[in-house]
Amino acid sequence: MRRSSFLVRLILIGILLHIYVGFRLIPDMPVGMTVRTLAGLWLVLSVLLIPLGMLARTIKQQPLGDRLAWVGLLAMGFFSSLLVLTFARDLVLASLMTVDAIWSGTIALARWRTGTAAAVPLLAILSTLVGLFNARRRARVVTIDVPIEDLPAALDGFTIVQISDIHVGPTIKRRYVDAIVDAVNHLKPDLIAVTGDVVDGTVPQLTHHTQPLSRLSARHGAFLVTGNHEYYAGANAWIDEFRRLGLNVLLNEHVIVEHDGARAVIAGVTDYSAGHHDPLHRSDPMAAIAGAPGDVLIKVLLAHQPRSAEAAAAAGFTLQLSGHTHGGQFFPWNFFVRIQQPFTAGLARLNGLWVYTSRGTGYWGPPKRLGAPSEITRVRLVPGVPD
Repeated sequence: MRRSSFLVRLILIGILLHIYVGFRLIPDMPVGMTVRTLAGLWLVLSVLLIPLGMLARTIKQQPLGDRLAWVGLLAMGFFSSLLVLTFARDLVLASLMTVDAIWSGTIALARWRTGTAAAVPLLAILSTLVGLFNARRRARVVTIDVPIEDLPAALDGFTIVQISDIHVGPTIKRRYVDAIVDAVNHLKPDLIAVTGDVVDGTVPQLTHHTQPLSRLSARHGAFLVTGNHEYYAGANAWIDEFRRLGLNVLLNEHVIVEHDGARAVIAGVTDYSAGHHDPLHRSDPMAAIAGAPGDVLIKVLLAHQPRSAEAAAAAGFTLQLSGHTHGGQFFPWNFFVRIQQPFTAGLARLNGLWVYTSRGTGYWGPPKRLGAPSEITRVRLVPGVPD
């Protein structure tokens, strides 16, 4: 009941936002009535397509469900840009009207109205196409050196390749995952970290498309922690499936990795919000490191959400690898991430703890990335100097 009422509120908000865009743009468009009518019909269709795209994964009939998801999610991405650009246009027009009120006749307001009304949908189309290209191409490799004081010589250059937030689902399938796995294996890492939100669907729906993960290869293996989307899709079933694929799932626990005579603790916690879905899965960095040898300097925590960092620092971890934020994925959502998370993307420091937040290796929702490119992250441990 709560979920359905939330969906109804979301749809009502969507309708109001579509009405706003229609009233602000269509009357000022320098086109004939036929084109204006088509623009209005598109907005009506968009109101229907966007929630359909969000709910398409519940449609069992394929390929109908995936095709509806593609159409609806592309519409969502386009409307998001259309809405933001309409807001921006209104701010520009308000500023111009202020200038014209002070110095009357200096600005051709009518020309600005028609010109910007035409420019907004064209720019929204362009941003959607560029964003689609960015989202669908294979994630680039980003190399990050993490300086650590008193790093054992044997661990100098120790390489962890991190992938995160692939979101295998209606628009991300086996071929996409295959390309990621090939790129990761090509880097020949010492260890692979998969930091959650691998899937957006159930095991029966997606088992064929996650199969390439079984090919992940590293000297010390591939380790995985759950993200919030695993809990939406049935976490226990996915944990069993990930283990079947040969991934080492860490549920508030750790392992000791021995590397050329040196040792490191590799720990993992369940998603920060996991306790809301299953009390037995409550995220606990302290439990994850409990019993670890006190003489091991390097302690790495895999935690889906960056907001695990405060507890990780208190538990004595050296480095936390996270995802979840997508770096905002596309403008302007990167500005809103900080409302919920302490870090948006990149390497940061918190009370002696290094935190790296990946922008994600896939995408969620609209197949669109602008200003927040997807990444396969090669993290290297290097000697550092005291703070």
